Amino acid sequence: MSNQMRQHLRFRLIHHMRWLRFKRILGYLGPGVYFDRRVELMRYPANIHIGKNVVLKEGARLCACNPHAHIRIGQNTSIGYHTFLFASAGITIGRDCLIAPFVYIVDSDHQARRDRPIHTQPNQARPIVIEDDVWIGAGAKLLKGVRIARGAVIAAGAIVRKDVGPYQIVGGVPARTLGERQ
Repeated sequence: MSNQMRQHLRFRLIHHMRWLRFKRILGYLGPGVYFDRRVELMRYPANIHIGKNVVLKEGARLCACNPHAHIRIGQNTSIGYHTFLFASAGITIGRDCLIAPFVYIVDSDHQARRDRPIHTQPNQARPIVIEDDVWIGAGAKLLKGVRIARGAVIAAGAIVRKDVGPYQIVGGVPARTLGERQ
């Protein structure tokens, strides 16, 4: 057997073992899902549902932060290198989405009142919904309560605090409309 064939078989075996481990702990895992190295499923992985043919690149972290939180990823979606999804309420990602490296999607934040220390103030969560066929550029940040409509494009480095309409292209800090997909 050639060295190349051995490497390929080793890769397939490692990937299959990784898939079996995640299948056991996730709420749902569709067929054909690819987990790269160092993908982390944190706190309540049983509340994470991943559709078929999803790709999770190296260093991606998915955290259902409490027993009531959920993360749902639709089929044929790609989650980039070192992308973080932290759900205290819920994060829903549609089908056929591209999420670039270093994207941060978090559905909660803390109050910042003066009358008590920040770490004692309650977490405020509102679900995030990303509809089908959305492209989110590298380093973008999506904050609590936003809805990204079908076909939207989020430019690299954008901070999204408000809803984005169908096929809109947004960018900047804070994100604003730059145009529409043609």
